[in-house]
Amino acid sequence: MEACYINGLGCISAQHTADNHQFLEQIVIYDKNILTAINPNYKEYIPPAAARRMAKGVKMGVVASSLALKEAQIDKPDAIISGTGMGCLQDSEKFVSAMIDDDEEFLTPTSFIQSTHNTVGAQIALGLQCKAYNFTYVHAAISFESCLIDAQLKFNENEANQILVGGVDEQGAHTYGLHEKIEHIKNEKVNTFDIKNSSSSGAVFGEGASFFVLSNIKQKNTYAQLTDVEIISQLNPELLNSRIEAFLESNQLSVQDIDAIILGLNGDVDYDHYYAHLQNSIFSNTQQLYYKHLCGEYNTASSFGFCLGAHVIKHQHTPQAVVLNDVDSREYNNVLLYNQYRGLNHSLVLMQSC
Repeated sequence: MEACYINGLGCISAQHTADNHQFLEQIVIYDKNILTAINPNYKEYIPPAAARRMAKGVKMGVVASSLALKEAQIDKPDAIISGTGMGCLQDSEKFVSAMIDDDEEFLTPTSFIQSTHNTVGAQIALGLQCKAYNFTYVHAAISFESCLIDAQLKFNENEANQILVGGVDEQGAHTYGLHEKIEHIKNEKVNTFDIKNSSSSGAVFGEGASFFVLSNIKQKNTYAQLTDVEIISQLNPELLNSRIEAFLESNQLSVQDIDAIILGLNGDVDYDHYYAHLQNSIFSNTQQLYYKHLCGEYNTASSFGFCLGAHVIKHQHTPQAVVLNDVDSREYNNVLLYNQYRGLNHSLVLMQSC
C-alpha cells in the first residue's frame, strides 16, 4: 500500500474536543446512559440560515471537516469519503412520524430528502464547491473503517493526493428509545467512568463526528501514518489472538512491538469479554487505552478512537482519562485499534509514527 498520512483532524463529541490543542485536557464526566455531543459555535462555520435547516449530524460533520481541512491547510480535497451507521436519524424519524400522524397524507418531502445517509458528504461538498469523488459507506460498526480502506485504495491507484475521511452519527429519541427497550442501551444511568467495571447488559450510547485529512504527502504537522486496516464480519473469541497476530505479522510486527492498544469496550457485559480476553492474554504487558466512556457508543465511535490514536502518536502522550492498566510506554511508535459491536463487525487499525 502507498503511504497514508493523517495531516489534519476535527472532532465533535461529548467532550471538549473541537480544540485540537487541548484534546481531552478537560474531561466531562456523565451520569447517564446516553451522551449528547457538545455543540461548538456553529455560526463560526455555517451561515445561520443554512444551519437552521441542517440536522445536528450534518452540522457536526460540516464543522469537523472544516477543522480538519483548516489544520491540513487544504481548501478543497481530491475526494470526500464519509461513513455513518444511521445517517440523519432525526430527519428519518421526523418523516416516518409524519407519515403515521398524517395517515400518509399531506407529506412534505423535506425531511425525507434530508434523511438520506449521504447528506453529510453532500453538504460538505456543497460548502466547498467540491465536485470530486464523494462516497458514503453505511456498514454498521465498520462504516468508518470502510472509508479508511477506500482512501488507501485510492492512494494506491494514484487517484488522489488529499482525501477527506470521516465518520458521523447523531442521536434519535425514538430509535434510542427502542434500543433501551431491547437493552442495547443500559436501562440504568451510570457514571461513565464506571463502565469498565460494568456488570449489566447494554452500552452507554452517544453521538459525534470525526473527520481527517489523509494524504500520501507527509507534512510538518502530520499526526501519524495509517498503515493497515482489516475488517472481519464474525470472529470467535478463541480465534481473536491468532487473527491479530497474523495481522501484525503481515505488517512485519509482533505483539511486543505494539506500544499501546486502544480498545472499544463500552460497558456491555455480554460482549466486552472480547476486550477482556486481549487484556488478560497477548496484550497483558502492553499499555491499554479505552475511549467510549468519553464519547459513548455509536456506529462510527471508532473514529473517535482513531482521533485518540493520532493524538497519542503525535504528542507522545496519553491523557490519564483513557488509561486502563498500569503499563507505561516510553514512546508510541505502533498503536493498534481494536473494535467490535455486539460480537460482530470486528476491526483492526494499525497506526504508526512517521
